Amino acid sequence: MVRASAASWVTPVTSTVTFIRNLAAARKPVMRRAGCLTPIVAALGVVLAVCSTSVWAWDDEGHMMVAAIAWRYLDDAQRARVTQLLKLNPDYEQWTAGVAPSERDEVAFVSAATWPDAIKSDHGYVFDGQKPPAGISAGQNIGYQDHLQHRYWHYIDMPLSGDGTPTVPPVQPNAQTEIELFESSIASAGVPDNIKSYDLVWLEHLVGDVHQPLHATSRFSHQLPDGDRGGNLVALCIKPCRDELHAFWDNVLGTDRSASVAISAAARITAPAQAAAAISDDTTWLQESVQAARDYAYAPPIGPGAGPYTLDEHYKQAALTQARQRVALAGARLAHLINTKLK
Repeated sequence: MVRASAASWVTPVTSTVTFIRNLAAARKPVMRRAGCLTPIVAALGVVLAVCSTSVWAWDDEGHMMVAAIAWRYLDDAQRARVTQLLKLNPDYEQWTAGVAPSERDEVAFVSAATWPDAIKSDHGYVFDGQKPPAGISAGQNIGYQDHLQHRYWHYIDMPLSGDGTPTVPPVQPNAQTEIELFESSIASAGVPDNIKSYDLVWLEHLVGDVHQPLHATSRFSHQLPDGDRGGNLVALCIKPCRDELHAFWDNVLGTDRSASVAISAAARITAPAQAAAAISDDTTWLQESVQAARDYAYAPPIGPGAGPYTLDEHYKQAALTQARQRVALAGARLAHLINTKLK
């Protein structure tokens, strides 16, 4: 992971009448989850997981919650368009198997948000590194004929340092470069639907990723001068236990993998302020996430080094509240992006 600075924020507000009307009508409360590999500890209704060097950013439930929130704000015409595109995904039949026709479109859209993580365990897709390899394949946009996993698209390491340790700028491609590439692609009338379908599922996922604070930063310190890889090097227990800070934040919303559970959970998420939800500038999204990492992810009892640190109830509750707010913004912003860009 890599970084930059959490300096000043800008908040360019771009919205549509329909988007604002839908947002104002959707004031619901919060709650729920995401999933890693091995659930280990439950506290405050929050499931932690053992996930070393995780790059999952919100687990399945969290990503599906983002998509479920976005679905509520999508225009009818765009719902029809995304459904048309998602039918081109190789997993569409699996997402919709046994689902009632009246719920099929929503479930497909919600499930699609997990596809970029699902291909990490699909033998048909090639692991090409946690960091971008040399060559054009790292940034290619060729649709479903691309069988690389592109794990380095899931994050951007904006540098953060509280003790003056020299930092390293983000490598490219990363989550931000790909959001901008895919956004431009779905807005272009000349791009074929096979590529737009691929780009849409990645956008569903990456907009969620960059709203997870530890997918937007890496903290450099005297103890970890090469960076902590988004909290992956910050232990929460003594070895051989492998719980670490990044996995805690990935799973703080939960670990259920059912689309229906995520849709229900998303319905209890409080809608964000209209002006914040309409921010379309991805740099601002990232600056917010870096600030959230500084204020919440790296808050006490987390210290400047590799730990281990023991999280207290105050930290866990603050993290859960912040995660709910970030997911609410991610969903509303994803809908705004699709409503205004998808052709």
